[in-house]
Amino acid sequence: MGKRVKCFVCGTSLNKNEMGLNKKLIGITSDKSFCIECLSAYLDTTVEDLLEKIEDFKNEGCTLFE
Repeated sequence: MGKRVKCFVCGTSLNKNEMGLNKKLIGITSDKSFCIECLSAYLDTTVEDLLEKIEDFKNEGCTLFE
């Protein structure tokens, strides 16, 4: 199994959707990954908005999300 990715800010382990969201919104080459709560603060948006974005990406067929 692969190495667990942890949030850069709080240390929480990220799930597949959080990892995919980081890749889509911050960039695949970024060395920082955030849990959904810390990502919402970093991007100055709400968790609800990010959850909607995950659903949008899923509906578009993006395989980064489960």
